[in-house]
Amino acid sequence: MQKEKLRNVRKRKGITQQQIADAIATDVSNYSRKESGDVSIRKEEWEKIARYLEVPVEDIYEEEEARQVNHFDNITSSSGFGNNISGNYYCNVPEFLLESQRDLIELLKKENQKLQEEIEALKNK
Repeated sequence: MQKEKLRNVRKRKGITQQQIADAIATDVSNYSRKESGDVSIRKEEWEKIARYLEVPVEDIYEEEEARQVNHFDNITSSSGFGNNISGNYYCNVPEFLLESQRDLIELLKKENQKLQEEIEALKNK
């Protein structure tokens, strides 16, 4: 859910996304995802943004929409990860982060395989 109230106030005041990003100590791409509703805006960020825009929080705040929840199997309760709901664990992780991590894992698997082959070649010398 796009943060229309926030975007409208920001634009009306002639403030750029970069300026807001700097005010809440994040990069502009992350702020852009927050304003577009892809990433949650934390309470303290709402407050900082309101102060920066010189408006009450109520003038820009919009409730977070229910988000897609990713399900993780085989996570033990001692991990401290996710929320235990009837033995299931859930975590709100944006899909672009998951995809990035999947790509990295594949790259590391290939690199590990290559290194294993090099080790075997050295052992056989």
